[in-house]
Amino acid sequence: MPNTKRARLVASTIAIALGATALAACGSSDDSKADSGPVTLTFWSWAPGMDKVVDLWNKGPGKKDQITVTFKKQASGDTLVTKILTAHKAKTGPDLVQAEYQALPTLVSNGAVADISKEIGDAKSKFADGVWGQVTLGTDAVYAVPQDIGPLMFYYRADLFKKYGLTVPTTWDQFAETARALKKKAPDVDLTTFSANDAGLFAGLAQQAGARWWTTSGNKWKVGINDAATQKVAKFWGGLVKEGAIDNQPMYTPAWNKALDTGKQIAWVSAVWAPGVLTTAAPSAKGKWAMAPLPQWSANDDVTGSWGGSSTAVTTDSKHQAAAAKFAAWLNTNGAALDTMAKEGGIYPASTSAQLSGAFSNPPAYFSNQADFYTKAAEIAKTTAASSWGPNVNVAYTTFNDAFGTAAKNKSDFVTALNTMQDTTLADMKKQGFEVSQ
Repeated sequence: MPNTKRARLVASTIAIALGATALAACGSSDDSKADSGPVTLTFWSWAPGMDKVVDLWNKGPGKKDQITVTFKKQASGDTLVTKILTAHKAKTGPDLVQAEYQALPTLVSNGAVADISKEIGDAKSKFADGVWGQVTLGTDAVYAVPQDIGPLMFYYRADLFKKYGLTVPTTWDQFAETARALKKKAPDVDLTTFSANDAGLFAGLAQQAGARWWTTSGNKWKVGINDAATQKVAKFWGGLVKEGAIDNQPMYTPAWNKALDTGKQIAWVSAVWAPGVLTTAAPSAKGKWAMAPLPQWSANDDVTGSWGGSSTAVTTDSKHQAAAAKFAAWLNTNGAALDTMAKEGGIYPASTSAQLSGAFSNPPAYFSNQADFYTKAAEIAKTTAASSWGPNVNVAYTTFNDAFGTAAKNKSDFVTALNTMQDTTLADMKKQGFEVSQ
């Protein structure tokens, strides 16, 4: 856990006005001399097929530069974050680590990842501004290189929309009317479900609405999980659940899979990686689904949220930070590396140049009926709203599962559940020693 001194430091350095010079000074190093000979780096990642990508490096640019990377497969999520922090405390951390965007503030606040802004050349030019902002935390520092992203989209059964005379909604008001219209025509069919078992989706929806759950002011953090934008999202989905216009069951269960496969649920708000899920969840509906942009809060808007995504960070424990940063930049901007990650691990690259090449030249097999799938995806990805993460996302997400899980099951007030998220997250930050403004 961060002490008060560190909490003040991180709050200050994450504030745009104050920059990141203090944290950068303790998190980066000039290790050019240390990297003048053969270097061996350790890389922790959970991505499937990452060993094959590392092999490309070791046989190519790594061999030329005498930088060898050893890949070690890890668990993902909070398990990996805990392992990183434990290793950092013992000064036994790896050189590089795959880190989800929402985990970066936690790693930064604990001094576990380095500022590599001086080591990655023109990498910034390869990414959309909203994506790049997730690895800078709004400062001049760069704490990682973006790897993959998960822009939100709207998926629907094109054949059943036609059967029931439905129009693909372009606004959330239209989405609600579509759900109600479907219920009148087919009472045993739901447009979709509100699932309380994945806070990442709700966070992405709030992000699209303009929410900023964690911000800084001066040397203090501010928690705004129950801000006006998020309350709007909570009221919208809570209202649909309460009136029975949509289902209230969680995703990723046998029942949910069956509903998608048999046409009892005919739409899904999800991310660009949804085709992989649908392939196993609804195999008999292959070629029947289509993708469109996420509905907007205003007809004039053009913005989406994100659900998932990760980056490659260099740790402060690394004795070869320049070499590690060089590999991180190559990993996430090189066409061959990204193509291999896409084919082996199913990732959607953060690098804009890779989103329409290689593995993304053709649509996913499940969406063979939609030839422009990845063309649309790339356009949607450009509209991803900037996110705002804090040092205790895990607490907020766990509280979401509990509070919204109960609210969804009982069809009770979602704003009350949101306030519980706010209060619990705020209390946890104070307990950890962060300075927090009300």
